Amino acid sequence: MVTRADAELQCHCQGVTQHPEINWSLVSKSAEMNCSHNKDAGHNQMYWYRQRPGETMTLVVYTVFGGQPDYGKLPQTKYSAVKESSESGALTVKDLQLEDAGVYFCAVSKHSDVRGKRN
Repeated sequence: MVTRADAELQCHCQGVTQHPEINWSLVSKSAEMNCSHNKDAGHNQMYWYRQRPGETMTLVVYTVFGGQPDYGKLPQTKYSAVKESSESGALTVKDLQLEDAGVYFCAVSKHSDVRGKRN
């Protein structure tokens, strides 16, 4: 018997693209999701979120081009994020299990530090 875990990707935002749109992977394998945007290079921050069925959204990882990913309280052994440029990044979910099923999506933003003063 083959068991599957799915990670469904959806994006309803302007100028941000995720692919693949739907990702089906086998349990114990990995699933990679990519995100890119056509906004200006100042939008160098990327946030990856996960929403499991019946739950609220959870921040998986925050990345910024040129910096180290911040996984917060989530295990880096489960997730791997890379930010290849200001305009693109990727998230990999490792060792997929059924509880990894959900909607994964990315968001981008500009740095909030204006003239050396944090907003």
